[in-house]
Amino acid sequence: MRYGVLALICLAGPAQALVSPFYDSAEKIMAILESAEVADALHQAPIGAISNTGTFDGGDDEWTVRVQECDLILRLTAVAPEGAGKATYRVTVVGPCQ
Repeated sequence: MRYGVLALICLAGPAQALVSPFYDSAEKIMAILESAEVADALHQAPIGAISNTGTFDGGDDEWTVRVQECDLILRLTAVAPEGAGKATYRVTVVGPCQ
């Protein structure tokens, strides 16, 4: 009986697709590359490296984009899907390129 109730509770919640860590990282990098805010903050400079550099309080990912002149710190926030599907990511520039 207990397992039946647990199964119903699990099925009642929104379904979310599980994505491997590799594809989840690729999703995050694509969000960074597609961000006009990031391109503007980097003054359209060519990218030398994109790295996951930590975690902010609250669990958001910290990413750093390195160009020849500076490093740009970004916050990536997971956005849950409305129903079934995978999370997407909102990119926020933390400060100026330094």
